[in-house]
Amino acid sequence: MADRTPPAARIETASSRRKTAEPRPFLGLIDAVIVPGVSGFDFDGAILEQHAQGVWVWMVRDIAPDLIHDDLTDTPEGSSALDKLVPALIQRAREATMNLNAEQERRVRVQMGGDDTFRRLPFVLQALKCRALYEKAGAFGRATAGMPDEAALSLALQSMPLNDRPVCALLMQAAMAEVSNPARVMAAAIRIAGSSEEQAVARAGLSTLVDAMLAHAQAQIPALQQYGAFADIDRVCSSVERFHKLIRAVTSYMELGRLTRWSSVVASLIKTVSELLEPKLREVLPDVNLALRRHHGTDWLDTDQVLAALNGCYILNVVRDCRDSLALNTLFDQMWTQVGQALDIHVNRNLELFRQNPSDRVTGERLDAAIKMAELRFNSEYADVLRRARDGAERRTG
Repeated sequence: MADRTPPAARIETASSRRKTAEPRPFLGLIDAVIVPGVSGFDFDGAILEQHAQGVWVWMVRDIAPDLIHDDLTDTPEGSSALDKLVPALIQRAREATMNLNAEQERRVRVQMGGDDTFRRLPFVLQALKCRALYEKAGAFGRATAGMPDEAALSLALQSMPLNDRPVCALLMQAAMAEVSNPARVMAAAIRIAGSSEEQAVARAGLSTLVDAMLAHAQAQIPALQQYGAFADIDRVCSSVERFHKLIRAVTSYMELGRLTRWSSVVASLIKTVSELLEPKLREVLPDVNLALRRHHGTDWLDTDQVLAALNGCYILNVVRDCRDSLALNTLFDQMWTQVGQALDIHVNRNLELFRQNPSDRVTGERLDAAIKMAELRFNSEYADVLRRARDGAERRTG
């Protein structure tokens, strides 16, 4: 199997160099249930980062400036100190939003940063109440990988507070972040429900599990909204793979109705992710051709273009593995074929040039890049054959 570690892993991205000046909302106390991006659907257990930040700023600035001092920094010590203040913060937040007239409510909405944040305030407060449970929920998620069979996993899943939806939603969200194989958990849920129909899963109290899977699938979208030379291709590929695992866990195990909430959410997520990946797929062929072409006059290797082409091949590879959860079959088939044909031409052309002049450093480096791309597009065995041919040409000259 080809090496799946993108070359971009070796490049420090702009985002990794950029430091966030503001502390995390609530100094990390509810990070386990905070999700990035914008919401396509609301889930009680998932708190959007922008909503958490809005409530946090409102508390610091407007309702508890006497409690939250500057010495409460985003450190373990600061988080521990803030944890002791949470009951008072929740109480003040509730008092500040009770029995408001229209003008008072408008003012509070503005202070929080908008209507959506105000609407989600009860869920943020609930997340704060449950903060002590997230570590155990995460441990549960990690433990699912080591459970011996579906029966044991079903029993463990039933230990969740399934009858307390607000709490269960948060715990499922925190646990799912640590679940490596969502399909196993969904199979256990079907076992508990006694049916694969979505109504049966909901009746068993496991709707929060499905919602958590879809919320985590939605949380992969921001990683795909990266473009340009500083895009983190590692993150793009891992997010596509994670999205695939989560969506397949829902769609392969449950019988979704045609016009139900879950089927609509799944369709919307697949559409969004596919639309984000489509331009990246279309760029692969031109990037490969530009990276591996020979320049007239003084030949040179465009390393940035080579990196873009390699990254494109990694994306092509991950889309191939995850295509069952995407709506890209026609475009993928076209790109897969055309990139394969182009790489055949470039490899053979550069190999022949290298045989004619093995001391040409630029041709040798271009050939190496072409072989790496061929390894991603075809397989490692084919790449090994090409490397032996390259080594043979080099030895004959030496």
